[in-house]
Amino acid sequence: MRRKVGVKEIEDMALGATVLGAGGGGDPYVGKLMAIEAIRKYGDVELISVDEVPDDEIVVVSQMMGAPTIMVEKICSGLEPMATYDEMVKELGREPFAIYAVEAGGVNSTIPFILGATRQIPVVDCDLMGRAFPELQMTTLGINGVKGMPAVLADEKGNTVTVRAIDDRWLERIARQATSVMGGYTILASYMCTGKQLKDFAIRDTPTLCEKIGRTLREAREQHEDPIDAVLDVTNGYRLFKGKVVDVERNTDGMFVRGRAVVDGLDTDKGSQLIINFQNENIIALKDGEAVCTSPDLIMSLDMESGTPVTTEGLKYGARIVVVGMPCDPQWRTENGLAVVGPRAFGYDLDYVPVEELAAQLGASGAAGAAGDKE
Repeated sequence: MRRKVGVKEIEDMALGATVLGAGGGGDPYVGKLMAIEAIRKYGDVELISVDEVPDDEIVVVSQMMGAPTIMVEKICSGLEPMATYDEMVKELGREPFAIYAVEAGGVNSTIPFILGATRQIPVVDCDLMGRAFPELQMTTLGINGVKGMPAVLADEKGNTVTVRAIDDRWLERIARQATSVMGGYTILASYMCTGKQLKDFAIRDTPTLCEKIGRTLREAREQHEDPIDAVLDVTNGYRLFKGKVVDVERNTDGMFVRGRAVVDGLDTDKGSQLIINFQNENIIALKDGEAVCTSPDLIMSLDMESGTPVTTEGLKYGARIVVVGMPCDPQWRTENGLAVVGPRAFGYDLDYVPVEELAAQLGASGAAGAAGDKE
């Protein structure tokens, strides 16, 4: 169903996208400001459903690629989305019917709205991850055989690069290296597909879900309700651990932010320790050496008092957080999905177990229960 997205919707969407960013995806703050500026200048953006895209029309992703910490320090010019779009139009020889997001989490949730407002192009209410993942081939189109090429990259200086690779893993390698040379982040146009392919493989209604999460979190604060319970209600998530951050190791190699956070338990978790390993996004959480949540399910740190999502680059010593786990889209729990985003795909010698099963073993509370009270 078509509707307009304006400044208020973008504000809520950016907040909710930080939750679905699973610790990464880039801080939506910069993207939010750019989208709001574009909307104020050019007008609201039309958000359309997947079913409103004709089967034979084409749609294109508009996204950011690179290490999230770099984008915080090296601000976009604001022209990159339009530069990549124009080059993609030249490649395709036609105007796309609409644009859409590669992922529901982080800065990439707002990037399409910059282009949508500036060029008055509809944005489709869907994405290809249902969360944020660190690598370009980690998409529901990719695991179903739809390639992401051609892909066009642009930096803030005006350079553009067009990549045609033999598969999405090579697209990731080549585009990542180009992104490193171009300053650590780029804006891409990629994953051109038909309306039929989008209907078959996209994860539907994720921008709307981002907005709902953000609105729910905001209203919980305004009404002095528990914001963490509010988030868990919307995401069907679980409280996994409550504690204080005592150590953060974080390294940026020009392509990814890799590291780990160590959290000492508080209250009912006192005496235990949680370690979160991340590659841009949180990949695995280990409580006293045992997995409590792994990719492709979402791991997110929320501020203990406000419920504000804390990204991997925002984690600091002394922060008091509640770590939550949220189930991923069912497409990721298939054999093809786990081969690309399961624990072993990231180098961990672990089999994937759904977060709801691990939470039951842990005695973690879900959306319907208070901390420590699993129903």
